[in-house]
Amino acid sequence: MVKLTVLILAGLALASALPTQDPVLRKLDPGPRFQHVSDGEGKLHLVDLWQKASDVQEAARYNPDSQNIYHLFTRLNPTVSQPMIIGNSGFLGLTNYNSRRRTIILLHGWNSGTTSDFNTVLIPAFLQAEDLNVIMVDWTAGSNTINYAAAVTNTKTAGEGIARFIDWLNRETGASATHYHIVGHSLGAHMAGIIGRNMNGAPAYLTALEPALPGFITNEDKFRPDDGAYTEVIHTNAGNLGYVSTLGQVDFYPNGGNNMAGCDSMACDHARSYFYLGESLTSGGFTGRRCATYVGAMSGNCLLFGNLQMGGLVPKTGRSGIFWLETNAQPPFSRG
Repeated sequence: MVKLTVLILAGLALASALPTQDPVLRKLDPGPRFQHVSDGEGKLHLVDLWQKASDVQEAARYNPDSQNIYHLFTRLNPTVSQPMIIGNSGFLGLTNYNSRRRTIILLHGWNSGTTSDFNTVLIPAFLQAEDLNVIMVDWTAGSNTINYAAAVTNTKTAGEGIARFIDWLNRETGASATHYHIVGHSLGAHMAGIIGRNMNGAPAYLTALEPALPGFITNEDKFRPDDGAYTEVIHTNAGNLGYVSTLGQVDFYPNGGNNMAGCDSMACDHARSYFYLGESLTSGGFTGRRCATYVGAMSGNCLLFGNLQMGGLVPKTGRSGIFWLETNAQPPFSRG
């Protein structure tokens, strides 16, 4: 009996010493392991925010240089895209790309894609506002996985790859990094910053729409104020799906950054950021009032002098601060 007990204990000790089949490597966030995250279609998914060995293995299979797809839209082809292939200068010459125009880069979020509302709202809005090159980046090979931890890892990988694409495009066409406006939503918002810092902060204008909170509380790859010449953040579900504190040179908290007028869900709040940007491009409005802190912005307690327009085509280079405003529940969202 004693021998049997010793053998059982020895077996248990050996089993505990052996590695698990999918060991946990680190916690992405200090909060709960399982959290709800909204994808690009507004659906909530319960995800695991502890990074496992399998997450790293999955992320390692993503290669942005060969798997990303770049779709060009211009006023000459506003609804049917033209593909742009890194390294293929001959094919580039067959597109409507014009290096004399400013270029917009659009970056969708997790489990999103080419037909998401983010793209269908912003592509026509940008083209209505100005004669531009609008490049929609399809990074679904890295983003469209139920494995959220792998998608977070791929956000950095994709950003580095897109920066290489832009560098190639500029070399081929003589375009300048200062002609770029990079816009991202959720995971794509952080990616905009990653692209900018891999271009040494040269892009003229970065817009982070509802930067994702899950996976980025302590993540050093989050959006930063110096990632571009002018960096702006629009918070619409702060503290839930979106980042709560300031990340840019200018941070806007419409309706206090949460509980958007006319919305009845976190997913709706999370999406409102790009609807606001789209409207700002075509009709302006959205005048923000300066706040001392983001806590004040979230409560609407903003009494400082100085207003600033949210969004728009032109970077407000040299401006900084935290701003609050109210919106309407339905379009037009701007109250002026």
